Amino acid sequence: MTVLRIGNASGFYGDRFDALREMLTGGELDVLTGDYLAELTMLILGRDRLKDPAAGYARTFLRQLEESLGLAHDRGVRLVTNAGGLNPAGLADAVRQLAARLGIPVRVAHVEGDDLGAGYPGSLTAHAYLGGFGIAACLREGADVVVTGRVTDAALVTGPAAAHFGWGPEDYDRLAGAVVAGHVLECGTQATGGNYAFFAEGGHDLRRPGFPLAEIHEDGSCVVTKHPGTGGFVDVGTVTAQLLYETAGARYAGPDVTARLDTVRLIQDGPDRVRIHGVRGEAPPPTLKVGRTRLGGFRNEVVFVLTGLDIEAKAALVKGQMAQVFAKARPAEVRWELVRTDRADADTEETASALLRLVVRDPEQDLVGRALSGAAIELALAGYPGFHVLAPPGKGSPYGVFEAAYVPQEDVEHLAVLDDGRRLPVAAPPAADTLVLEEVPEPGLPDPAPSGPVRRAPLGLVAGARSGDKGGDANVGVWVRTDEAWRWLAHELTTDRFRQLIPESRELAVTRHTLPRLRALNFVVEGILGDGVAAQHRFDPQAKALGEWLRSRHLDIPEALL
Repeated sequence: MTVLRIGNASGFYGDRFDALREMLTGGELDVLTGDYLAELTMLILGRDRLKDPAAGYARTFLRQLEESLGLAHDRGVRLVTNAGGLNPAGLADAVRQLAARLGIPVRVAHVEGDDLGAGYPGSLTAHAYLGGFGIAACLREGADVVVTGRVTDAALVTGPAAAHFGWGPEDYDRLAGAVVAGHVLECGTQATGGNYAFFAEGGHDLRRPGFPLAEIHEDGSCVVTKHPGTGGFVDVGTVTAQLLYETAGARYAGPDVTARLDTVRLIQDGPDRVRIHGVRGEAPPPTLKVGRTRLGGFRNEVVFVLTGLDIEAKAALVKGQMAQVFAKARPAEVRWELVRTDRADADTEETASALLRLVVRDPEQDLVGRALSGAAIELALAGYPGFHVLAPPGKGSPYGVFEAAYVPQEDVEHLAVLDDGRRLPVAAPPAADTLVLEEVPEPGLPDPAPSGPVRRAPLGLVAGARSGDKGGDANVGVWVRTDEAWRWLAHELTTDRFRQLIPESRELAVTRHTLPRLRALNFVVEGILGDGVAAQHRFDPQAKALGEWLRSRHLDIPEALL
């Protein structure tokens, strides 16, 4: 087989339930992957495990297999998933029991070694991001289903590719190509028109985008596509957007290889086909990232609805009344945010209303619980005219914190556990075959665009963007589709201009990375998400829409580009 067809059927825990069956019945595949884990998911699974030590994996995957395991077996498609979460051995056993009940002869293996909780007391979860060679070992030994815990998202693709083509740990360029393919596939329909800046162009049917697949070649190059007849579309723009998602600079580091994103070349290879080639790889770093979650305390939230006139005065009255409550017992963190959704002379009550959001946090539940919510509700007849809230406040709920640490690769026992119980160690790369991660020098910029008339307009008329979270940081990838627009963007969208357009970033560290072959800039904003998504630090806790806010901001754009 000269081409390995690897599909994706899940981008997160809660993705489209029918996708597994759709991918198995929609066209040819050799391997089908499912990504169920995210930073927030690990916290959710950790809380599940507190209630039930046998829990800790994505139960949705088991329900999907009820109708799909037989399909996969009949079609010879191997399944690789990180749905094992905190308990890959438990999920592997559950899959075996399901297969036995259904009478389907499959071999189930799993990967373990990522759980480092014993070394991080006080953590709810602490897991190293493993690479793909444990998956590869399971597949080489004949596994039909491979279940992992915390591996890198791209490992779900690098493992099957390494097993199929016989790649070794030093096949850096080939592995890097597979990493890029894996990164494009990992978020499912984000590669096929979902969450896409230019979704309104081209007349594509985006009501139910098909999930993506990659045709991977022995040299590490690939073609990203989707099954025939499925919704959505694949073009250079959708692939570019996903390449920029939750990345930073030119070096995209992983346990198996560091992929150079500044070497990626994209070519439209026909309808719904994008060829990725030219990817170069370097030795991986000597350390593995460890994702830690812990319970940070308790939070509560009240959203007051302010309608009609005197919005600012109404907000001031609420704040003053609640200040009397806080004077007696103040939570560790109190945040107010007035969202002016109101309009003058509005023809509906909803559009005449603004939202005043109060968020409190504290290590003690009592300080954010019913004493606080009760005080807020007691204002109902004693507060501003038209007092009401969006929902009754509760007793306060726990929130989580995500933190990253790093450990030497050789300190982690990476194991492939086979269906017959054999445990195969996966060797870490020797220290001589690793490379400490350093920033790539910024490349030269193109000549500035020629001067000419400009018009005040939204950035999004010219540029696409996609944003996401990594712990407490956010990244915003911005790209354009022509060389002329790139000449303008590269000089116009500096870090200073970014801070002007995104006021929340003005007091934070902002780093710009330049990727000329993608006509893209990638901005990393440190600390904008506080302690990460589980802490719900801001209105958009995963920075999913930060890029769209940036695209909506106005600046002077050459008329020749509009």
